[in-house]
Amino acid sequence: MELFVKLIHQSSMTYLPSKTPVQFYGLPDGKVYLIYTRFYEVKYDRTYLEYVIAEHNEFSYDFENDKLIPHEKPRGNTPVFNESVDKPDPKIKILKIYRNLSSFAQARTILNRKAQKMMENINAERKNKIHEISSSDNKKLASA
Repeated sequence: MELFVKLIHQSSMTYLPSKTPVQFYGLPDGKVYLIYTRFYEVKYDRTYLEYVIAEHNEFSYDFENDKLIPHEKPRGNTPVFNESVDKPDPKIKILKIYRNLSSFAQARTILNRKAQKMMENINAERKNKIHEISSSDNKKLASA
């Protein structure tokens, strides 16, 4: 399967309320998404994890140029490193919680399908714009 998501950063030690790794992804819509797990039930014989897909509200992502963009401007000429997405007190919005998944790979596949639909919509919009421009150019040539 072709990947439509770009891994920005992966962290085992994170500021999020999770003891497990967190993965940050850039998607074609310019947003930064993250996948992490958390415990929702702990029993004697088994612990249960849920996979959380969330949107990071403090960063955007330039998908074509593979560049992270903070919403707050950094001081001076400070470069923006990909690791900066994992910061204290992050502002995130939980989009979906899955309790039926068993790996990060399955969660990434769900996110990748979402990104694939985004790319299809973006490509369709580009084709429509090109068609509109060529139609208007043809009308101008016909009237001249």
